Parts: sequence; C-alpha cells; structure tokens
Amino acid sequence: MTEIYRTTITEAGPLAISFIAEGMFVTFGADAPDALREFCFIVSPAKTTSAIEVGHRLVIDRHSFLITAIGEVAQRNLDALGHVTVNVDGASNSKMGGAIHIGAGAHPPAPVVGSVLVIEAP
Repeated sequence: MTEIYRTTITEAGPLAISFIAEGMFVTFGADAPDALREFCFIVSPAKTTSAIEVGHRLVIDRHSFLITAIGEVAQRNLDALGHVTVNVDGASNSKMGGAIHIGAGAHPPAPVVGSVLVIEAP
C-alpha cells in the first residue's frame, strides 16, 4: 500500500465522539469555524499526494476501512481545510459532496486525540 495522506487528530470538540454513534465523524483543520468546532476532530495540516479513489483504505490507528464512495469536493476540502465528513455506512454513492464513505462491519472507527489518520492506495 502507498500512503497518500497522513494527519493526526490534535483536538476533539465535546460533541465529536457522539457523532460516531450516528455513523459518522467530521474532521477540520485548526481554522475550523467556532460554530462547527464542537462537532469536529481537529487535525494537523496535511495534503493528499494523489487522488483518493474508491477501493483505497482509510486507516485509523492501524485499523483499516475500505473507502466505498467519495463526494466530488471531499478531497479538495480535505486538502484546503482539513475538512471531511466520514460516513460509516459503506454506501456506493455519496449524497454529500464533502463526504468519504467507508465500510466498517462490526468494528466502527474510534478516533481520539492523538489518533493518526492515513489514506492508503493499493
């Protein structure tokens, strides 16, 4: 696997973890708007080195999840703002432009402050 993105969660808003129970989590860079900050995992600055594609893997602290769909602006938002919504539903089509969808099976992701998020290409 080739690593095309790597960042670390540096901060978590008080409601960020509660979204995981709803099947999603949201990341944002340090410049997250105050209105959104409480819902987000704040990540260190990073940029992708190539296109994110279906079939790539999102790895969170060495737990790997298949990327099943990507919204049309997800990569651009991730690179520019550190912002992406990760939906843990295994959907094959993204209804949100800024979302990445992953399959998780019985083990949903559990990001926390200090977690390393990596996107890997085969």
